[in-house]
Parts: sequence; structure tokens; C-alpha cells
Amino acid sequence: MELLQVVFGVAMGAVVYQMLSKWNEIWYRITKRSLPLPPGTMGWPLIGESLYLLKRGPDYITARRRRFGDMFKTHLFGGPIVVSTDSDVNKYILTSESKGILPGYPRSFSEMFGKWSSSNLYGSEHKAMRSAFISLMNAPALKERLLPKIDEFMQSYISNWSDKTLDFQKKSNEVVMLLVLKLVASIEENIALTKELEEVMDQVYLSFFTPAINLPGTTYNKGLKARRKLVQMIGKFMKERRASKCNRDHNDILDSLLKYSEDSNSVIQTDEQIIDQMIGFVLSGYETTSTVLMLAIKYLHDHPHAQDELRKENLEIRKGKPEDYTINWDDYKSMSFTRAVVLETLRMSALGLGLLRRTTADTEIKGYIIPKGWTIFVCTMETIKDPDTYPEPLMFNPWRWPKSNLESHQYFMLFGGGARLCPGKELGILEVSMFLHYLVTRYR
Repeated sequence: MELLQVVFGVAMGAVVYQMLSKWNEIWYRITKRSLPLPPGTMGWPLIGESLYLLKRGPDYITARRRRFGDMFKTHLFGGPIVVSTDSDVNKYILTSESKGILPGYPRSFSEMFGKWSSSNLYGSEHKAMRSAFISLMNAPALKERLLPKIDEFMQSYISNWSDKTLDFQKKSNEVVMLLVLKLVASIEENIALTKELEEVMDQVYLSFFTPAINLPGTTYNKGLKARRKLVQMIGKFMKERRASKCNRDHNDILDSLLKYSEDSNSVIQTDEQIIDQMIGFVLSGYETTSTVLMLAIKYLHDHPHAQDELRKENLEIRKGKPEDYTINWDDYKSMSFTRAVVLETLRMSALGLGLLRRTTADTEIKGYIIPKGWTIFVCTMETIKDPDTYPEPLMFNPWRWPKSNLESHQYFMLFGGGARLCPGKELGILEVSMFLHYLVTRYR
């Protein structure tokens, strides 16, 4: 009798487990039975398949793609999600904001960037704010204002590295943060401020995709405190600049934003808008650029042939110049292989798994219906490592990028796409390229 009870208990437990593990899938089949949803499994109530993702990381998506194809549904972090690893579908999603496919980032992510960040705006407001932000780092701004500052800084920063053992992970973080401070507010090498800002930024980054539970001790709560500290730091820069009698002589990002706020026709009018733009600039550029810089050094170390090609190109640029030469815009534009190294490093590093969008209405894609309010995960990581697009995708190969028209590669989506293509794309490439130029022309 006891044995039968045990067997019955185990059987019932197995039934309950199976029901719970398929709860979301059953629920959405019932509530969305009239819609042809993508294939996939959706897991447990509330948590869905989040634990599988946290446990397996990128392998989770690879396994699901192998099982269900390039589009599949799942349930992650409290909501239904359709994952797309299809290059054509991803391109369509990223360029369809006018068709009701909008950014779908969680509340924690949006609040770290701020109300007036272009990532949180839509329609005409987004267009106007993005245009103002792009003007800070478009080609004329890069050529006339930012390139000379970056060139001067890079030369100075690596000038005394001879006969030293360096931790490039720490150095890559330091160099980018110091450069950010110089470009944003003309702050010269201030190591103490750099370390303080790094600590604040790290806490903000940790809060991007955490549950928005504002209780003492939670990551979200710590992130909000870190952001408030970041706001205070930038507010201090603004106050000091306005009090300065020569507050228009720095020709930096802060100067430009202050000038915008004084123009009655500008979309940027308030201190809150200025601060959110500066926070967006810092958050978007710091971690990505420092990681790419560090990995570029690693890949070049591991591939001497690529290192020799890079050095050859940059020594050619240096040839015939005086000892105290500076890089001009034509020199930079001629760095085709250097640029290819940066792009290949970006592809190999796959920073971030992808981009999030959400539907504002039932949306048909490739014969499937993605219901209103669902999130779409544009998985760029799988796309940029697709062997059909990139032969031997796990091999570092800068030669895969053609010398002419490097930006035309239709499947290269690390910078986003459509109306939300990263406005700081060229600035990041410029920063890493300049660092590599002076590194390989001065040291071996």
C-alpha cells in the first residue's frame, strides 16, 4: 500500500512538473489560439525559460535555434519574447519603427539612461533629439574638433610605456574614461576622478536588465543611487562651466550642449535634457570602446600576420612626417586595414547578445503573427557568426572586410539599424584606430 502511495505521489509530481513547465505555452495557445505564433517553448509561470538562459548563456539561443529555426517564441524575465536570428528579418525589424515596432527595453534600462535619452523617445521628439546629438559627432565635428583632441591625447597617453609591463585590461578602461572626460568637459588626466566615475558607471551597467524593485540593497536601488551621483557630477561640470568667463573656449561636448540650450529654436532647452544627453554619450561609448580596444590588442597579439599588416599601413602614414606629427582627417580615412581590424574585433566580440523591440499591434513577420505588446529580441550575436555570411566565423580575419565601402555590409548590425543606428559609431572607431596607430608605430 505504501509503495502504491509512493508511486502515485511520484506520478502526480511528474504530471504537475510537466504542467508547470509548459504552463506559459498552454496559456498562450489558449489565449492566442487564432494566431499562427512562431514555434518554441515558453516554460514555467512568470519565470518562463529565464533560468535556462542564465544557466546556458548564448548556448541557450543556439540550441533553440537548432531546434525551432531562425524565429522562435519563448518567455523570459516575466514576458513573452520572439527571438529572431534571421538576417533579413532582423534588418526589417530594425528599420520598421514607423510600422509600430518600437524599442522594448525594460524599465531599469530606460531609467538609467534618462527620460530625454534618444533611446526613450519616439516619433518627432526622437528625430529632433537624435539630430541634435548626431551633430556633436558627425563628420565635420569629428574632423574639426574631436580628431585633434583624440590625437593629442593618444600621443601623450602612451608616450612613456617603454620598458614597462602593462595590464591592458585596466589600461583600456583608463584610456577610454580619460578620453571621455576630455571630450565631454575638457578635463585633463585626472586619475582620481576617472576611478570614481568608473565605479559609478559599473554600478549603472549592472542595473540595466535587473528587476525594477526599488528596495534597499537591490541592484536596481544601487543603480538609481549611482545614476543620481552621475547626475550630480555632470551638474557640477555644468555649474563650473557657466561660472567660467571663458566658457566657450573649450570646444567640447558640454560647450555644444550649452550653446544648444541658449538657442530658442533648439530641442535641447533644459539642464535635465543636457544631462541626459551627456549620460547617454558616456554610457554608450565607455564600456563598448574599452572592451573593443582591449580585444583588438589580444587578437593582434594572437595573429602576428594581421599585426604586421596593421603596422605596415600605419608606418606608411607616418613616413615623411616630422617627429611631432599629428594625424589629419585624410590620414585617418586612409586607414582601411586598421578600420577592418576594428570592425572584425567588433564582430568577434559580439558585445551584447542583441537588441530589444516591442510590437504596438499584432505584427505579421514571415508568416507568423507576433501579438501586440510582445517583445522581439533581435539576436545579432547569431547573425554576425553565421557561417553562410561569414565563412569560418570564429576565426579573426580582418581581410574579410573589403577595402572599399566597408560600411555596406548588409548583415553587420552591431551598431543597430534604421532610425536608431548608433550615432557614436564613427567616434568609437576613430578612438580605437588612433590608439592602434600610435601603439604599433611606437612599440612592438
